[in-house]
Amino acid sequence: MFEPTIVVAAASLIGLVIVAGALLRAWHDWMEYKRRELEREEGPRDDEGSAMGAARIELADLRERIKKLEAIASGVDL
Repeated sequence: MFEPTIVVAAASLIGLVIVAGALLRAWHDWMEYKRRELEREEGPRDDEGSAMGAARIELADLRERIKKLEAIASGVDL
């Protein structure tokens, strides 16, 4: 009736569809979890300070590092 090759191929295809569906569902649930996590953490907290201030400090640090790297690249001794 059916050759064993066709049966194995069909079973493999069905298994692949099941695994892909499970992974897609897990991805969707994980994205929903992260979305809820981000909604919960909206706004600055009093105990942590402003996120904008931390970003400014980090930006200033990166600018300082760039200046040092440019000095090294041009051969200036700091």
